[in-house]
Amino acid sequence: MSTVFYERFERHAHGEGLKGHSTHYCAGCGHGLAHKYLAEAIDELGIQDRTVAVSPVGCSVFLYYYFDVGNTQAAHGRAPAVAVGHKTSNPGSIVISYQGDGDLASIGLAEIVSTAQMGIPITVIFVNNAIYGMTGGQLAPTSLIGQTTATTPAGRPMWMGQPLKVAELIAGLDGPIYVERVALYDNKQRVRAKKAIKKAVQLQVENRGFSFVEVLAECPTHLGLTPMEAEAWVRDKMTPVFPLGVKKDMVVEPREQPAPPSFDTDELLHAIEITAEKAPRFASGFPAHLDPADVALKLAGSGGDGAQTAALLIARAAINEGYDATHIPSYGPESRGGTSYADVHIAREEVLSPASPQPHVLIAFNAPSLAKFGPLVAENGTVIYDSSVIAELPRFRDGVRVVGVPFTQIATDLGRVVVKNVVALGALCAATAVFPEETLLTAIRQALQSKCALIPLNEEAFAWGVRSVKGH
Repeated sequence: MSTVFYERFERHAHGEGLKGHSTHYCAGCGHGLAHKYLAEAIDELGIQDRTVAVSPVGCSVFLYYYFDVGNTQAAHGRAPAVAVGHKTSNPGSIVISYQGDGDLASIGLAEIVSTAQMGIPITVIFVNNAIYGMTGGQLAPTSLIGQTTATTPAGRPMWMGQPLKVAELIAGLDGPIYVERVALYDNKQRVRAKKAIKKAVQLQVENRGFSFVEVLAECPTHLGLTPMEAEAWVRDKMTPVFPLGVKKDMVVEPREQPAPPSFDTDELLHAIEITAEKAPRFASGFPAHLDPADVALKLAGSGGDGAQTAALLIARAAINEGYDATHIPSYGPESRGGTSYADVHIAREEVLSPASPQPHVLIAFNAPSLAKFGPLVAENGTVIYDSSVIAELPRFRDGVRVVGVPFTQIATDLGRVVVKNVVALGALCAATAVFPEETLLTAIRQALQSKCALIPLNEEAFAWGVRSVKGH
C-alpha cells in the first residue's frame, strides 16, 4: 500500500482491528481504485509533503481519513474555488480537487468552469458514477437517459435533457492543457486510468497548467447490481454516452513560478494606500452596560435610507477603539425602496457569530422594519426609530427602551435628506452610550476624508441626533 495512505484509518472503530484498514466505500465502488491511483501518483512523484487534497460533500468527503497529505474539506461544489485559494496563497503546493458528479457537475458547475478557464496549475479528479451515491441514489447531471434513480423511478426522461459530458465541456475551454476520460471496468482501463491520473498530477508538478481527469466509476449499491455487473454496465451503457480517451493534450512550456503573496501588514497597507497609524481612542472601556462581551446591533430600513453606511461607520468606530467588529449586509432586490438591513457586532475580543437575530440595539428607518425586527430586540435593549415616518409601534419585549427621533425631518431641515442616517448615529450615541461622541465623529470624518466639504453638514446632523435624544 502507498505510504501516502495512513497506516490505520480512523474512520471506523477508532482505527482498531480490520476496520482500521478498510475504507467506508461500498464493495465494488470505483472510488477505491481512484484513491489508490492518486496515492500512487503522489508517492511516485515524491510530493507528499507538498500536496493539498480538497474533498467536498459526496462519497469523496472522507478522503482526509485515508490520505496523509494536507487536507481541506470544502462546501458542496466549492472545491475548485478552495483549490484556487490554496494554490495562489502557496504556489509551490500541489493542489488536487477530488470530486464526484453530483458535486462537480451540479451545484459546483460554475466553480469548475471558472477555475478551469483560469488555467492555474491545479489537478481535478472527477469521479463520474452517473448517480448521487452518498445521499441515496438520486438523479445526477450525468445519469443516463432511461436510467432508474430514486428521483426518476420510471427512468430519466428525454425532457430532462441529455447527461452532461463534463470532460468535453472542460476541454472546450481555453484554460485547461490536459483533459482525459478513463474507466475502471477491466485491467486495461485501470492501467490507463492510473497513467492519466499520474500525468494530471505531474503536469502540475512541472507547473504547466490545469489538468482534468474524468473517471467513469461503478456504484453497485445504487445501480442494484453486483460489482461485476456494475463493471459491465459502465462498459456497455456509460462508455457509448461518455466516450473514453484524451479530449485535450497541449504541449506547453512550464510556467514561471509566481512569488507567494505577502502577508506583511505594512506592505499590504501601503499597497491599498492606508496608513498604519492608529486612530485616536476616546472610550474608557468596552460598552459592557449593553453586553459584557459582544454587543449586537441591527439597522434596518428601505434601500437608500443609509442603514448600510451607518452600520459600516459603527463597525469602523469599534475597530478604531481596538475591538473586533463585523458588518453583515442584507439587501432587497431594488437599489431604492427595497428592504435593507445590516447586522453589526462589537466584541470585546472576537465576534463568534456575525448575525444579530436578537439585537441589543435596533435602529429602524421605516415602519415595516420596526414591525419586523422590533419584537426581536433583546430584553432591556434599545429601539431607536424614525418618528417622522413611523406612527404605530409594535409590542416589544420587557424592559426595552424605545426612543423616537425624527431622522428624516431633521435631515430635511438641514437641506440634505441623505444625512438622516448620521442623525440616527447621533441618536444611537446619546441613547445607548455605546461609544463617546468623538469616536463616531472620527469614523464619519475618516469616511469623508475625500469629501471634506461634507464634514460640517454631517457633524451638524450628528449633533442634532444627540440633542433630540437628550431633549426627551
